Amino acid sequence: MKDLKPKHFLWEMAGDVAVIRLDRPDRKNPLTFDSYAELRDTFRDLAYCDDVKAVVFASNGGNFCSGGDVHDIIGPLLQRDMKGLLEFTRMTGDLVKAMKAAPQPVIAAVDGICVGAGAMVALFADMRLGTAAAKTAFLFTRVGLAGCDMGACAMLPRVVGQGRAAELLMTGRSMSADEGFAWGFFNRLVDADALEADAVALAQSLVAGPNFGHMMTKTMLNQEWSMTLDQAIEAEAQAQAICMQTRDFQRAYDAFVAKQKPVFEGN
Repeated sequence: MKDLKPKHFLWEMAGDVAVIRLDRPDRKNPLTFDSYAELRDTFRDLAYCDDVKAVVFASNGGNFCSGGDVHDIIGPLLQRDMKGLLEFTRMTGDLVKAMKAAPQPVIAAVDGICVGAGAMVALFADMRLGTAAAKTAFLFTRVGLAGCDMGACAMLPRVVGQGRAAELLMTGRSMSADEGFAWGFFNRLVDADALEADAVALAQSLVAGPNFGHMMTKTMLNQEWSMTLDQAIEAEAQAQAICMQTRDFQRAYDAFVAKQKPVFEGN
């Protein structure tokens, strides 16, 4: 997939790291029907891709994403019947499900506006870097809808806590960058001019690690939500036994014995 040429967003490679950005900076990078669908399909394809080891979802022009385009999405939705509306809401959910299902670590690099569906894309990344200018808002109640969009009521409480999630989802207010960092939404805040480089560097540091082990870690982080503690401990025992069969486990041991730094190859 390194040579992917999408029609509705930008894609470039930084080594084994794919950098994705929306390409409408003049409108703070809104999502459209087409970009939703193409992003969903791209993340689905990443599940079968060996030449992309991590993904950075970057900002563009000082903003991350302004959510669904008012003219290209919200206006046409008013003309749809229930079946058509459900097709759309399921498609948006399929995008974040595909992000979670992709075996690669996904890092969101958030600058400026990050609202609505854009906030959900950032939320469903595995890690998030932000700038002091990052303004994150789950605006759904501001347009007369419920805050339960694209898995928000399931995911946001797990990241920032139930009470904070309830406030953000019911009021639709912006969460400042400092709040986002203090509440655990952002892993760290960085200077705007270093944001993408730092996100790519973080992604590349993961690529240099045991990629199969990272995939298994991401899988278990997702699957253990619905397990009892005993089930989770057993599932992790099985997952770790699988990882102990990889060559990377042997490479780590050999490097330790030789007093060298291990060089992982992801198998």
